[in-house]
Amino acid sequence: MHVLDSSAFIHDYHTTEQTATIPLVREELEDESAYRYDAMEGSGMHIHIPNGDTTEKVRRAAKESGDLEVLSETDVRLIAAAFELDGTLVTDDYAMQNVAEKLNVDVEFIAREGITEQREWLFQCQGCGREYDEEKDRCPICGSDLARKNPNSS
Repeated sequence: MHVLDSSAFIHDYHTTEQTATIPLVREELEDESAYRYDAMEGSGMHIHIPNGDTTEKVRRAAKESGDLEVLSETDVRLIAAAFELDGTLVTDDYAMQNVAEKLNVDVEFIAREGITEQREWLFQCQGCGREYDEEKDRCPICGSDLARKNPNSS
């Protein structure tokens, strides 16, 4: 089962596997990609609504990896759908790939290369420069905002 992100419809992705997606993806599409969604739904694509426990599990994994701030509700629910269906998530979104891999969900990419490594992001204070392993609303030392930082960059 391949679980399709909006990029699969935008890039006219084809597979012989069974496909699934979520209703929120349809809302992101327009013009030809929306017609592709409708056509695939009409020819048997499964429309899945993941349960709340699974979406919460995805949010926790995304928070741990530092990707939560860049994932939309649609992204979270797509990862949850792929998890529940034991499917392969089809997306070009790096943050989605990172969280999916953290949850042992297989990923297939479309137009771009997939991620080469899973990351645990660092968060750096924009004021005093201190780094933290987990996302916080503000720096506990000086109160400034934190920004996500690649742990491999200096």
